[in-house]
Amino acid sequence: MKAMILAAGRGNRMRPLTDRVPKPLLEAGGRPLIEYHIERLAAAGIRNIVINHAHLGEQIESALGDGSRFGVRIRYSPEHTALETGGGIFKALPLLGPDPFLVINGDVWSDMDPAGLQMSEADLAHLVLVDNPPHHPSGDFALTDGRVQAHGDRRLTFSGVGVYSPTLFADCRPGAFPLAPLLREAMAEGRVGGEHHAGIWLDIGTPERLAELDRLLRD
Repeated sequence: MKAMILAAGRGNRMRPLTDRVPKPLLEAGGRPLIEYHIERLAAAGIRNIVINHAHLGEQIESALGDGSRFGVRIRYSPEHTALETGGGIFKALPLLGPDPFLVINGDVWSDMDPAGLQMSEADLAHLVLVDNPPHHPSGDFALTDGRVQAHGDRRLTFSGVGVYSPTLFADCRPGAFPLAPLLREAMAEGRVGGEHHAGIWLDIGTPERLAELDRLLRD
């Protein structure tokens, strides 16, 4: 399975840190955030990685190169302007191929092992959900018996980690668009599976949360 790391966000909530450095290259525990993703994917046996970028993207390519020092092959999907999650994945589809692929938000950190993530052949997506963090108490989706729905009693937060079929994007067109509407349509058709990750997960969306992760990794 191939994987994609989403790294094109501007990181406005991280300013002024991201005025000169793209958010995936901000450091925690003495290392850039994106390196943790790459090494975890490599440890899971996922060797082909696509990374999209926009803001200061040349710094990402310069820092990571072709991925050989991590034991992986990295290909890049540059965006002149950020295409949002859906548009960014759609643009990268030629690099991801015809089979289901893993996508990870570049601004999260987790101890999740991607090696065990699988998607049913009948599904269009398989999402990893986590307990609702304090800054997002209402959650995103409901998980019942391994199925994800837009509405329900046990609402959890989407971790930013999912496996997707290229078919999910079959009716899309080039340009910027969000991923969530596509997922909700697939949920209405009963074609989204999911699982609950009970381990460590952090959304590194603010300088305070970056500092929290830095303390965690250094400890």
